[in-house]
Amino acid sequence: MRFILPQRELIADIVETHVRSMLFDGLVMIASCDKIIPGMIMAAARLDLPTIFLTGGPGAFQIRYSPAMKGSIHHRDYPDLDDMVATATCATCGACELMGTANTFQCLVEALGLTLPGSANVPAFFARKLLFARQTGKRIVKMVEEGLPARRILTMNALENALMVDLAIGGSTNTTLHLPAIAHELGFSLPLSRFNDFNRKIPTLCAVVPNGPHGMQDFYRAGGVQAVMKALEDCLHGDALTVTGETVSETLRNAKVLDDQVIHGLKNPFFPEGGTVFLCGNLAPDGAVVKQSGVDPGQMIFSGPARVFDAEGDCLQAIRERTIREGEVVVIRYEGPRGGPGMPETLAVTLGLSLSGIKNVSLITDGRFSGASSGPCIGHVSPEAFVGGPLAALRSGDIIDIDIPARKLEIRLSETEIRERMKDWQPPARNIPPGFMRRYAQTVSSAALGAVLA
Repeated sequence: MRFILPQRELIADIVETHVRSMLFDGLVMIASCDKIIPGMIMAAARLDLPTIFLTGGPGAFQIRYSPAMKGSIHHRDYPDLDDMVATATCATCGACELMGTANTFQCLVEALGLTLPGSANVPAFFARKLLFARQTGKRIVKMVEEGLPARRILTMNALENALMVDLAIGGSTNTTLHLPAIAHELGFSLPLSRFNDFNRKIPTLCAVVPNGPHGMQDFYRAGGVQAVMKALEDCLHGDALTVTGETVSETLRNAKVLDDQVIHGLKNPFFPEGGTVFLCGNLAPDGAVVKQSGVDPGQMIFSGPARVFDAEGDCLQAIRERTIREGEVVVIRYEGPRGGPGMPETLAVTLGLSLSGIKNVSLITDGRFSGASSGPCIGHVSPEAFVGGPLAALRSGDIIDIDIPARKLEIRLSETEIRERMKDWQPPARNIPPGFMRRYAQTVSSAALGAVLA
C-alpha cells in the first residue's frame, strides 16, 4: 500500500518521457484502476497532445451469481461469511464493482470530457466495450487532424465539473488527492476548501456501495455518468469542451436517468449533501477529509478519548487482541506522504474494525483510506504527524471532537499545550530503502496539496 500513491508520480513520468521520446501525434490512454487514470491525466496535462481515454470498465462481484443474492452487493446485507466474501471477490475482469477509487476515476475521466460519452462505465466484459474501443481509435485520428489538444479540454471548468460529479456519485476520498494534483500540472490551484464550496449544493445522488446497496453494474444500467451529469446539468459548466469536439451540454442531449433507485434526482437525493467533506480545526489546520455519505447519521457528531497508534501494524495488533473499546477515537499517525512514506491506505484496519463487531468508534489518520471504506473514517490529516503536525502531539486519552456538519476536527488542547508537548519532539526513524521511495519522502508535498512531487 505504501507504493500505490507514489506510483502515480512514476506513471505520469513514464508516460510523459515515453511519449516525448517517441514523438507521438496523439494518444489513446487505456486504464482502469486507482492511481493509473490520474497519473495518465497528469501526463496528458504536461504533454498537451490530442488525448482520449478508454477505460477498462467495472467488473462484477461473485455475489451477483449466487443464489443468496438479495438485490444488494453490500457486505452488510449478508451475515453468512461465504456470502460476505462473495461481495468482495470479482467474478469477471474489470475494476472491483463498487464506487472505490478505480470506478470513481473511470467516472471522472468522462466527467472531465476525456472519453467518448457513455463509454466509461461499460462493463469490462461487455461486447459494447469493444465497440467503444474502435470508436475511440477513430476519434483520436480526427482529434489530431482537428488539432484538439488536452489542455483545451482540461480547463478549470472541467475540473469543477469533475468535482461536482465526484460529490454526486459519492466518490472516493482519494479524489481530494488526485484532482488537486491534476490541477497542479495544469497550473491551477484546487484547494480542498473547494469541496466544501460545492458539497452543500451538490447532493449525493448515487446509492452505490459503499454508500448504498447497488453496484457498478446497476449504475451502468441506470445510465452511468451521463445520467448523473444530466441530473446535474443546471449546476455544471455546460460550455466545457469534450473529446467529441462538442460541449458538455451538447453531449447530454439524449442522456437520462433510467433507474431512480440507483441514480436519484436533485429533488430526491440519496444523501442531502455531497459525499466528500473537508474538515478543519486545531487537529488538522490544513484540513482532513471524510466520506460523509458513508457515515451513520448517529456518528456525524462524535466525541471520545483518543487511542493513539504510531503505525498501522500496532493498531491491527490491538484489534486482534480486542483491546479497542466502544466510544474511542482510533488515531493512526506517521502514515502520511512523508511519514509512511507513501500515504498507505489503512484498508486492513477499517476491515478489521468492521469484522470485530466494534460499531461506536471513529478512525483518524494522516494516511489514506480505500475508496471502499465507509463509516466515520477521517483521513489525510494535514500537516501530517511526521512533519510536526498537531497529530504528533496527541496522547491516548485526549478528547477529540468530530463535527462533520460543522466541518470541524478539534482536540481539546490549547495551542500553548500543543506547543509545549512538541518542544522535544522528533519524528520517528523510518527504514526507507535506497531508491525512489527515499527520494519521494524527501520531496513529496502535503496531502492537502495533492501529495505532488516538488
